[in-house]
Amino acid sequence: MTGNTYLNALIGAVATVLLSFTGVSPVLGGAAAGYLEGGETSDGLRVGAISGAIASLPALGILLLFLFLVPVAPEPGVAIGGGAVVLGIVAVAFGFVMALSAVGGVIGTYAKREL
Repeated sequence: MTGNTYLNALIGAVATVLLSFTGVSPVLGGAAAGYLEGGETSDGLRVGAISGAIASLPALGILLLFLFLVPVAPEPGVAIGGGAVVLGIVAVAFGFVMALSAVGGVIGTYAKREL
């Protein structure tokens, strides 16, 4: 472990955003972070998950801003229900990116150990 986990996670998050056109960018960004982190499998898992969380923050912020600034419906119940559905979708997407980045982090630490 390099001791600079958050910097490695930030580099992985930037890689995730820059490689977003590939479709597997969370895995690639997590792998980059895990490779830089080195160490054990648990280190790669942790840095990959942190990388995925950092990479998801801009999209999460934009979605939440949109959710709270744009009225969904004139009825309060419909607006609250629609907001709950959107927040649920955002939470699932956030978890999906974190999980794929964690898998990438494990792959990255494995690659560093074996190569």
